[in-house]
Amino acid sequence: MSVLWNLWHGCIKISEGCKNCYVFRRDSLYGIDSKQVYKTKNFDLPLKRKRDKSYKIAPGEHVWTCFTSDFFIENADEWRDEAWQIINQRKDLTFSMATKRVERVQNCLPDNWGTGYDNVTILCSVENQKQAELRLPVFRQLPFKQKSIICEPLIGPVDLSDLLKGGWIDKVIVGGESGDSSRVCHYDWVMEIRKACIENNVSFIFKQTGTLFMKDGKNYKIPRRHQSWQARKAGINVDSNYYILHELFCLLK
Repeated sequence: MSVLWNLWHGCIKISEGCKNCYVFRRDSLYGIDSKQVYKTKNFDLPLKRKRDKSYKIAPGEHVWTCFTSDFFIENADEWRDEAWQIINQRKDLTFSMATKRVERVQNCLPDNWGTGYDNVTILCSVENQKQAELRLPVFRQLPFKQKSIICEPLIGPVDLSDLLKGGWIDKVIVGGESGDSSRVCHYDWVMEIRKACIENNVSFIFKQTGTLFMKDGKNYKIPRRHQSWQARKAGINVDSNYYILHELFCLLK
C-alpha cells in the first residue's frame, strides 16, 4: 500500500520543468497562491493514531512525501528537522521524496543521518539534458542509501548513458507532462532513456505518457485517465516494482 504525505504545500518555480506545474494549476482553480509555502494540517500524519491507538498509516506502507512542494525548499527550513524526526520515528514505513533542489540537500540532513536512513529514498527530478548535467553529478555525491531519477515532465531528450555509470542509481522513472498547456513527450526520448538504463543495469519505469505524446511520427492527445494505462500498455518497464508507482499516479490525479 502507498499513501501521500504532503506535510507542507506551495513551491517556487526554479527550472523549465516547473512551467506547467500541476500544483499551481490546481491551486489556481481555488484562488490559492502556490508561491506561499505553508505547513499543512497533515504535517504529523505518520504519527496520528486511530481510536484503537494503532497508527493511521499502518506499518509496512510506503509514503510518498511532499509531492505538492519540494522537501528541500528554503521556505520550509524551520519545519524540516521535525519532519526528519517523524520519519526516523516511523522506521516501520518507507518514504520517498523528489527534489529539484539537490544542491541544498547536504545542508538539510539531520545530525544522525550518517550514510542515510534505511527507510528513505530520494528522487532527483530532471526534465531535460541541461538539468540532468547540472543536477546528477551533485546528486551522485549525496549520502542516501536509495537513489532514483525521475524524468517527469520529460520535455526534451536526455542522454543518461554516461551519467548512470557506476551502479549508483536504483531506478529511472519517466513520464510526460499533463494538462491543457502540456509540452509534447516523444516516445523516442523514452526509449533512449530505457536503453541507457539497460546498458547500465538500472531499473526503468515508464510511468505515464503525458497529454501530448508523439510516437512513430504521429501526435496523440491522451486523456489523463488513460496516460498511465497507455504507458503500461507499451510493455517496456524493466522493474518488478512498477505498481507502487502506479499507486502514486492514482494518488496525484
